Amino acid sequence: MSARGTSFLLLLCLAACTNNSTINLDERQSAWLLVDDFESGPLLNGWTHIDVQNDTDPFLPRPQIAETRVEPGNGNRYMIRKPAADGVVGNRKAIGFMPLLKPVRVGETYTFFTRVNVEYFPNNHSFGLVSVAEADIPAYHYDAFEPMIRITDKYESDGYKNDGTLMVLSGNKSYSKIKNSETGGPADPMEPGTWYELWYVVNNAPRDEGGQRYDLYVRGGEFETRQLVFEGADFRMRRTLPLSSFMTICNTGPHGRPYGNGGVRYDDIYMAPGRNLTSPL
Repeated sequence: MSARGTSFLLLLCLAACTNNSTINLDERQSAWLLVDDFESGPLLNGWTHIDVQNDTDPFLPRPQIAETRVEPGNGNRYMIRKPAADGVVGNRKAIGFMPLLKPVRVGETYTFFTRVNVEYFPNNHSFGLVSVAEADIPAYHYDAFEPMIRITDKYESDGYKNDGTLMVLSGNKSYSKIKNSETGGPADPMEPGTWYELWYVVNNAPRDEGGQRYDLYVRGGEFETRQLVFEGADFRMRRTLPLSSFMTICNTGPHGRPYGNGGVRYDDIYMAPGRNLTSPL
């Protein structure tokens, strides 16, 4: 074959490979399913908000704050959650949850995308996915979670002081800080007022098949590009049931030792089948 013919075939192959890559990328981007981007108005349609352990004194019937707000400068809507207004103590389990567009069945892997932004510290927040029926969430509260991500700078019961670094579950309901692969150590505490993009790849296969685990990727703050910050985090309860809702919990702490009521902003919650590290935005 002539050099001209060989070059022509190489160009055809390159074009085909490029087209296939573009098609695959388009397919992955179009696979994202919107759970909520909070752009439909101020009512938080589809969400349920419950104060499971309301020990406020004087008693407030609905102390938690869960509302949409508009970001100055760009008009973007987001949801902010706080256990109560500043200075109010005793709302111990302020829960908000919304059903997923489709459950993640046992044996399936799905990637979830969420943007989060810390209003300020001190605070105590957790969010993730649950595997119990909506009617049972108040009774299970924290133990409704399977994959769970935590934002807090509170003191633990053993006296350890958290510092606001994003955390995941790492076995027996314990937590580990996310890592910075470039430094080899824990990531920095989250920067209030900064949006972080999170991809959590959730493997809902049985434990003996490598499931009941999740990997977390982050972009934002110290992570200028998306980085794997924790691999193989654990489900909280390992029930091996379909994952059916997105849930958040925040907590003022007890009257004698309050945590603080700093809020967390949530936006752009999406889900997609498989390991999908494209951006739904």
